Amino acid sequence: MGEPLFAKYPDLQLAQHIFQLTNPTCSKSTKQASLKAVQDAIQEHKMAPLYRYLAHPVDGVLNAPGEGTAQQPTSHRRPSSSAASMLATKNPSIEIPLAWDEKLYESLKAENEKELEAIQKEEDEAVEKAGETEIQAARGKRAELYNRIGDKEKAIASYETIFEKTGILGTKIDLVLAIIRIALFFGDKVLAKKSVERAGVLVESGGDWDRRNRLKAYHGLHSLTVRSHSQAAPLLLDSLSTFTSYELCNYSSLVIYAILAGSVSLKRVDFKSKVVDAPEIKAIVGGAEDKLSAISGQTSAGPAAGDEEMADASGSTATPIPTAVNLTTLGGQQDAEVAIDFTPLAKLVKSLYEGDYKNFFGALGEVEVNFLSQDRYLYEHKSWYVREMRLRGYQQLLQSYRVVGLQSMANDFGVTVDFLDKDLAKFIAADRIPCTIDRVKGIIETNRPDDKNKQYADVVKQGDQLITKLQKYGQSVRLRGSERG
Repeated sequence: MGEPLFAKYPDLQLAQHIFQLTNPTCSKSTKQASLKAVQDAIQEHKMAPLYRYLAHPVDGVLNAPGEGTAQQPTSHRRPSSSAASMLATKNPSIEIPLAWDEKLYESLKAENEKELEAIQKEEDEAVEKAGETEIQAARGKRAELYNRIGDKEKAIASYETIFEKTGILGTKIDLVLAIIRIALFFGDKVLAKKSVERAGVLVESGGDWDRRNRLKAYHGLHSLTVRSHSQAAPLLLDSLSTFTSYELCNYSSLVIYAILAGSVSLKRVDFKSKVVDAPEIKAIVGGAEDKLSAISGQTSAGPAAGDEEMADASGSTATPIPTAVNLTTLGGQQDAEVAIDFTPLAKLVKSLYEGDYKNFFGALGEVEVNFLSQDRYLYEHKSWYVREMRLRGYQQLLQSYRVVGLQSMANDFGVTVDFLDKDLAKFIAADRIPCTIDRVKGIIETNRPDDKNKQYADVVKQGDQLITKLQKYGQSVRLRGSERG
């Protein structure tokens, strides 16, 4: 098992800084820090193509429609889907703009051309005097250069050229993983989906454990970006104990994604064993006592956090098997991470499991402000996520009762009766909650689904459809018979 190749670029944290420039919920100081980070990265890595892609007066995605210069008026253009995913809004209003400097761009471009010439010379010499290994090494340098400077199309084309010329499976997987990161950097969900599927085929054909493990985190993060939380949760939770993909995100971010995906998608008993009691999660978001017990293995979700498939609630157990946390994983790159206040997430998990719905709604609001609104992968799904979590709270309370007082339920959630009435009405109309609201009596009556009645209704419905089809067929046969006569 060799070390992963092509894992240095692109820097996905840089994509987060670019997102923050267009995020209306960010503070001015955060935007200024992000702008400095973007400017420093562009100059340090000579990122001429990315600089043009972002800041050009005519073509730059950070320019809102109608902006430009007198010499280069802005054309009426529609942002691409990937550009829209890279930014917080489709038509960004930049409070702290990334200024365009033509001289800087030309200087960076000249540096890029100089490096490319040197690589081309190295490849030509390798073709004449050396073997295929040296030629592939030169091609790898070119691909990494394009990736480093933010030239999406040329980087992908260069990686594909290397892919076609190599026969080593591990290298092929590393190349596809690099393409996935490029897709994530630029917000290209279609490319990411195709590449994740492609990497999966390669891994199944004989990939080593390390690359199989890394792909699990890649697949989980991609699933999160396309709102497939039920698919993302088992992958992200399984990655917690063996995470090594620091080129993808830091460990704290992985914990956040795993908690959010698990909270909205797992059944209650699985939620208890894989999120509430998971030692890797407790070691990050728990209190001092929780962290100590998680690390020592006194309380742990153990192997449950590594199940390949999420078992049904009926086959799960709320009593986890004691297992200690992998200290090697937790210590990997934690020193370089920015301190994060996980209190809102801890409150969300605790209040949801314990049925403390008033605190649950409060924690959900804090999670929206502190996490969903600040992360580029979560931002576009924040309204959906908050709505689904409210639904989960309603469902959890209502499934325990036949009749609930409207005022009592409103008090439990810390909201007004009018808000609860309107919010529940949306879910009832969409058949998400089987209940009816009687405002005159001030009660909510749950309609528990009866399997036998449902099966009977399905048989009647399908029988009607079958009779209709047979009648049409009979008419067609009779018509053809009369035509023959």
